[in-house]
Parts: sequence; C-alpha cells; structure tokens
Amino acid sequence: SSAYVTCLLLCTEQEKDPRFWNSWAQKTLNNALMLQTLNQNKAKNLIFFLGDGMGVPTVTAARILKGQLKGQSGEETQLEMEKFPFVSLAKTYNTNAQVADSAGTATAFLCGVKANEGTVGVSAAAVRSQCNTTQGNEVKSILSWAKDAGKSVGIVTTTRITHATPSAAYAHSVERDWYSDNEMPAEAVQAGCKDIARQLMENIPNIDVIMGGGRKYMSPKNQSDVEYPDVAKHNGTRKDGRNLVQEWIDRTKDQKGHYVWNKTQLLSLNPSNVDYLLALFEPGDMTYDLERNTETDPSLTEMVDVAIKILKKNPKGFYLLVEGGRIDHGHHEGKAKQALYEAVEMDRAIGRADLMTSIHDTLTVVTADHSHVFSFGGYTVRGNTIFGLAPMLSDVDQKPFTAILYGNGPGYKLVNGVRENVSTVDYQENNYQAQAAVPLTMETHGGEDVAVFAKGPLAHLLHGVQEQNYIPHVMAYASCIGQNREHCSKGSGAPGLRPVLSSIATLLTVILILC
Repeated sequence: SSAYVTCLLLCTEQEKDPRFWNSWAQKTLNNALMLQTLNQNKAKNLIFFLGDGMGVPTVTAARILKGQLKGQSGEETQLEMEKFPFVSLAKTYNTNAQVADSAGTATAFLCGVKANEGTVGVSAAAVRSQCNTTQGNEVKSILSWAKDAGKSVGIVTTTRITHATPSAAYAHSVERDWYSDNEMPAEAVQAGCKDIARQLMENIPNIDVIMGGGRKYMSPKNQSDVEYPDVAKHNGTRKDGRNLVQEWIDRTKDQKGHYVWNKTQLLSLNPSNVDYLLALFEPGDMTYDLERNTETDPSLTEMVDVAIKILKKNPKGFYLLVEGGRIDHGHHEGKAKQALYEAVEMDRAIGRADLMTSIHDTLTVVTADHSHVFSFGGYTVRGNTIFGLAPMLSDVDQKPFTAILYGNGPGYKLVNGVRENVSTVDYQENNYQAQAAVPLTMETHGGEDVAVFAKGPLAHLLHGVQEQNYIPHVMAYASCIGQNREHCSKGSGAPGLRPVLSSIATLLTVILILC
C-alpha cells in the first residue's frame, strides 16, 4: 500500500541520521537507569502467559507481523511482552528428553519440578503410560499453592482444557493423552487411574475460572454436542456416563456459578455476579484465530478480560494461567501464518492484562514451553512481508524460496523429483505449509532455550539462564505462597530481600566491630 511505502521511506530517511539512533539509545538508557530501583513489593496477583511452541524465532516473526498488520515495516515494532523490563532464558529439556514436549515442560513451569515427557503433575519417578507409577509421585502446582493461600485461580486456554499445559495445573497423570476415560486402556481405569477431565472436576474442585475448549471429554459417550449436534466426531466421549459439565453446574449454582459455551453468553455475564465460571467454547481445541467465528467464539483477549474481572474481586489476589496453545499447532502443521497470528493474538491479551492490572502488585511472566524447528532468513530486505520470498533464487536449484522455512515437517514437497517452485503456489495463503528440509507428517519441537519475560514485584529474580522449573519458585516467592514464606515479614507487604539485606548488615556490623 502507498501508506506502507511512505512509512518505509520516512523510516529509512530518519534512520540515515546518527542522531536518530543516538537519541533512541539514550532514551532506552534512561529507562534502564530507572530500573535500578528494584520492585520489592509483595505480588498480590500472579499472571502466567504461556505461548505453546513460542520459541525466540516465533517471537521475532510475530513482532514483524504485528508491525506489518499496522502498515509498518515491522522490524522496529515492540510486542507487549517485549516491553517487560526483565528477560531471561529457560532450559526446556525434560528429564528423559533433550527436545521437550508440552507435558513434561508444563510440570516444570507449573509444579516446579522437571519431569518425563508425556507426563503431567507427576515427578520423574513416574513412567509414561504406566498407571501404577502414579501414586506417591504426584506434585502440586502453583495454581494449587495459590488456592491454598486463599487466592482466586483461573485457567484460560485456546486448546482443550484437558490439554498438556492446562492439565499440569490440576491433574496428576502419567499419560497426557488420557483426556477422558475413553482414551485410557481398560487396565489403567481398573487400576484406579483417573482421566484428566475427571481430575479437573475433582482434584481442585473450586477453580474459580476455567475457559477453553474440550466439551466432548466432559460428556457421556455419543451425547451430541450443543453446537454441532449432527457432527459425530464432536459427540461426548465418556464411557462412565458422567456429564461433568452438569455436575459442575449443580455444584456451583448456589455459589454464583455460570456455565457458558459461546461468546454471546460470555460477554453478557456481569463479572460482579460471577464467582465461578466454566466456559467451554468447542468440543475439542478452539479454532485458529484466523478462522475464528467472531460472532460465536471469543478471542483470547476477550477471555482474559472476563477472567481478570472475575478473579480480581478477591482481596487476597489471584493466580491466572493463560495459554496461547495453538501457536504450537500451527507450527506442527507447517502453517506458519496460523502460528504467528496466534502469537500476535496472545500478545494482544498480554496488553489487555497490562491495562487491567498494576506492576506494583502484579507479577506477570510470559514464556514458552519449548521452541519449534521454525526459522526465517534469506537476506530479506527491510519491510519484506514476513510471509514473503527471499530476494534471490537458490544458486543450486535456481528456484525462489520463502523466508520462512522449517527444519522438518509436512511442507517437504518434490515435484517431478525436484523442489517445488514456490512462485507457482499462493505462499501467503492462511494454510500454506512452508517448505521443510525433512518430510514428516508433523513438524517437531526445537530444543533451544526459550525467552522468559517478567515485570512486577521481584521480576528481576528471573534473570540469566535458568532451568525451566525455577519459574514457579520465583512466582511463589514473590507472592508468599507455597514453600517460600519465611521471608514475608508481617505487615510489611514487602517480601523483597529483607532477610538477605539484614544478614549482610549484620555481617558488616561484625566486620566493623572486629576492625
């Protein structure tokens, strides 16, 4: 567009002047100097945003996309998460996997303990799919610690509510795929293992806000879905005949409990009259944001908005887990456009949460569970559409290539024994599968460290390169929940570094006396 060309020309003109860069850097320096006074308040509220599969290349590409959606060049744009003052790296490996999965990583960043791939809410002593290794190896999550401390708690996700990331907040399962008893082997059910949907209702029965997809795992087998009554694959799956949604409705109806399954119902709620909310918008995962029916399905931002309005009523504060869960799905399918639009939407939700809370009493952390073998490069020019071509042809096969490529995945394609010529297809289409080096039905996770963005009370403790399971320990320490409570001096409201500082003061006094 002409506006875009004008913007690019203006950008490049001012960027030719060294004063532009020097003044920008000086402004950044002044902001950094303001951060020397650390925020040592007590975190009344904790918000944890998890971009599933949102590795650093995904963050960078989402930044460019966000800017380009506003008619800008994109590279100089700032995501909401990039405005956070503290950034560190998390090592994502599972106890038995160099390249992690979402279940073992969720156990790390929610329960504070590294675990085996495929398991949720159990320690590494538990063996995947082996029911008899569950008992005695359960580990509690920060959501549970917050609930025990009297805080309100919520889970918001764009996936099934029983999916790997949310389930580690409330379930203890040696198999992440045991969504309902229908997905479990008979022996596991007989041995007393519980499916994840059932654990959602039974383990921590008073979770204040639950929002996402996954209706079918809550309903009796073959019961038709409320939204898609004629689509068999959306029917209920439960073999035990239980209707967990109805059970929840019956249990909470006298406690300002509300169940909703579409956007209209959600947005017509008055949060001041809602203490408990169960909102399940799809039989399985929610739809990609690019394909979302904006009349019937809420965006992640809209869900986060309602969740915070309900949770913040508690004078003791709240813990909220928010998952942008389908960034991962887009990448697995080789559909970078779907993945990046999901990441941009999660960033909008981060912006909304920022407007509704204060850094003085709310610690917000944004991170990913793992990365993907997604990359973009090829010496593209400034302002090149993120979904566009590299500016040159390959000097080996003389064909064009997109900037975005995958190390492996479904986008591997040969035409007459050679690499497909991408200029013959619509590579900017929503579901275009970017070319991959190795053919796989599903693209894989990546093994590199992921970024951890933090702001609010004691956010500076998320620094350096740390193990992923360190994250909930910092969040718990900042809000005086879980195992770290000794430092919370009564009535001071500041957990901070008081014990450390006082011991240093004592040491200095002793040294002075001795000298």
